[in-house]
Amino acid sequence: MPRIAPLEPPYEAEIQSQFDRIMRGAPPLMLFRVMASNPRAWEKFRAGSLLDRGPLSLREREIVIDRTCALNGCEYEWGVHVTTFALAAGLNEAEIRASVHEGADASCWSAAERVLIAAVDALHARSTLSDSEFAALSSHHDDAKIFEIILLCGFYRTVSYLANGLRLPLEESAARFPERPT
Repeated sequence: MPRIAPLEPPYEAEIQSQFDRIMRGAPPLMLFRVMASNPRAWEKFRAGSLLDRGPLSLREREIVIDRTCALNGCEYEWGVHVTTFALAAGLNEAEIRASVHEGADASCWSAAERVLIAAVDALHARSTLSDSEFAALSSHHDDAKIFEIILLCGFYRTVSYLANGLRLPLEESAARFPERPT
């Protein structure tokens, strides 16, 4: 059990409607059920959630989210995203493994993806980008995408804090961190 009890069904009509909108008919994730147990936290979470498409491709978005969650040791959210989006985002086994165990220099990434991962790593390590890191990111992404990358890193760091700090149990059907290559 998580440290804070999740809502249990049946849910109030408005909460059920929100879950249905986010989950597209699937049962709500433990994270959402726990967050919804506190109306203020749930409202703030949904307001800043970046759950819409945004300007990044699905592949770019998932690389940012998966890498951010992996850097924060958040197997819960990493696993949910890999299970739900990896196939549609075109991420293969090597890329999924690299999102956890390798850096931007992994041979499986394209040049643009290496720059993207380097930016995620820099934001995680230093909460900023150097001038050269920003220039590299700008060579592949416009301002709208750069805002989205930074916002996603911050939001999914927060999600990682929530999932880890509340000790959310891993979703049954979600992927697990891959073993470290030997």
